[in-house]
Amino acid sequence: MTETPIPVVIVGAGPAGLSTSCELTNAGVEHVVLERARIGETWRNRWDSFCLVTPNWTVQLPDGHYEGPDPDGFMPRDDFVGYLERYADGFRAPVRESVEVTSIAAVDDRLLLRTSDGDVRAGAVVLATGAFQRPHRSAWARSLPAGLFQIDVNEYRSEEQIPPGRVLVVGGGQSGCQIAEELHEAGRDVVVACGRAPWLPRRIGDRDFTWWALETGFLDAPVESLPAPEARLFANLLSTGKGGGRDLHLRTLQARGVVLAGHFLGAADGRFRFAPDLDECVAWGDERYSQFMGLVRKLAAERGLDPPDIADPEPFSADAPEELDVSDFGAVVVAGGFRPDYRSWLPWPEAFDELGFPLHENGGSTVVPGLYFVGVHFLRKRKSSTLAGVGEDAALVAAAIAG
Repeated sequence: MTETPIPVVIVGAGPAGLSTSCELTNAGVEHVVLERARIGETWRNRWDSFCLVTPNWTVQLPDGHYEGPDPDGFMPRDDFVGYLERYADGFRAPVRESVEVTSIAAVDDRLLLRTSDGDVRAGAVVLATGAFQRPHRSAWARSLPAGLFQIDVNEYRSEEQIPPGRVLVVGGGQSGCQIAEELHEAGRDVVVACGRAPWLPRRIGDRDFTWWALETGFLDAPVESLPAPEARLFANLLSTGKGGGRDLHLRTLQARGVVLAGHFLGAADGRFRFAPDLDECVAWGDERYSQFMGLVRKLAAERGLDPPDIADPEPFSADAPEELDVSDFGAVVVAGGFRPDYRSWLPWPEAFDELGFPLHENGGSTVVPGLYFVGVHFLRKRKSSTLAGVGEDAALVAAAIAG
């Protein structure tokens, strides 16, 4: 491509980009999807045993709802990548793989994309580059000993990567807990430095908790309903689809022998240091549990459903360490969440808020004409970046472009 004019360019061929492509195809809008590697590349790079955290029936992309034989199952990583490839083939998505977009600039009334295959001029650009792009490391990361093996969660593939010794997992969110469980099952001695994370049992009554989250409107909560902007960065609900789906939270990890500690404060004088706040972290998650169960009871009453048996959280106690000897550890797995990364390669810092999220209306930038976003965490609603909700935002963006 050399100064190629294209009406619409979508950047990223994951669920968000493909959903938008499907909607534009149905609307008869000429476009192309540029993917730096292969379709579903972000999903290909999850760890080896990764599987969906929500049931297969929640895969509700436009014209691509899951219709397989196991709606209540949880697709493994490679199966889901295969699903995305078949989905793209189904509507002949105009995907160009191995084309990396390195920069975007406004030129006259168009957007100029610099790519690894030449320049492209577009009337509209849809960024579908993932809910989060950059692993987050707090200031404590600079205190880690230089010789200690460190790996971010997006680089983790399997236990075989991890050198001998105890393993510190920094971050008690969804990915951190899943990796901690996997390492423990492999016989590793694991310590998890926890933070605040909501949790639910895998099933509430005879339904998966995701059904309740959708039907109660929990996943339809708009971004404006959050108590503060930084609430967008709260961890996702702790759970796992591994083994057909089961409970996974701080109590289950503790029961299996994983050592839990409070927030990680860093390393000093040959010691890992942790805040004395583990009980507070657990209590925060329990409060979110109670709030959600209130929604469940309300929905059951409104619809005349048999109320599910809802138990109070079990009492929690732990002799949480506040210091541990660094020399006992062979590795640190950093699972502190992710942050948006648009500012590192786009020339419009004013187009994003203090946390790096785009300023927009229904996915369309309010600062840069012709620039759109899909698949952003909490773009419009809690479900915006989920497989059950990304199609809704894609439809709005496609309609705005077509109009």
